[in-house]
Amino acid sequence: MAFHVYVIKNNVNNKIYIGQTSDINKRLLRHNNLLPSKKSSYTRRNKGLWIVVYKEEYGSREEAIKRERELKSFKGREYIRNVINKS
Repeated sequence: MAFHVYVIKNNVNNKIYIGQTSDINKRLLRHNNLLPSKKSSYTRRNKGLWIVVYKEEYGSREEAIKRERELKSFKGREYIRNVINKS
């Protein structure tokens, strides 16, 4: 099973969200409130369409979680902003 680390962006307010999942399509539907979710979240509070702007694939959840933490660090967010701005 593959695990994904992903970055989604909301063009309404220019916010980004970094996460990891085993089913990126289903997760994106939840972020956009198209599938039910039991809890309130950052993406639910920030209205607008969220789109995938970056993703990486890993063979284990542990690897994906490690990379997610790296991307959520200051240097990781800086890297993501550079990647997004170049595309």
